[in-house]
Amino acid sequence: MATKTDTEVIIGGKVFTLSGYESEEYLQKVALYINNKVAEYNKIDGFRRQSLDTQGVLLQLNIADDFFKAKKQVALLEEDIQKKEQEIYDLKHELISCQIKMETMEKEFKQLKK
Repeated sequence: MATKTDTEVIIGGKVFTLSGYESEEYLQKVALYINNKVAEYNKIDGFRRQSLDTQGVLLQLNIADDFFKAKKQVALLEEDIQKKEQEIYDLKHELISCQIKMETMEKEFKQLKK
């Protein structure tokens, strides 16, 4: 079983201790992602005028949107991989069929030559 990692991160200027079975670098990366989202939205006047609760919900919605878009992209890529794997499978079988036909023709050619 993996070792549990505890690491301190700074999110929104506050120190938090994150725990998980991921590496410290990964946990820091997660915190950086959150901080970047906060910074991105703090540049928007309309966002800054909202209450902290509303800001939190808007950030959560945006992060959920990122998640679902990434999940959809993964599904599209997996579908593309499956199509390509099927195409490779079909091409391999076509190649084998062509090789068998070629061998058969070579045998017939040899017999005709005799």
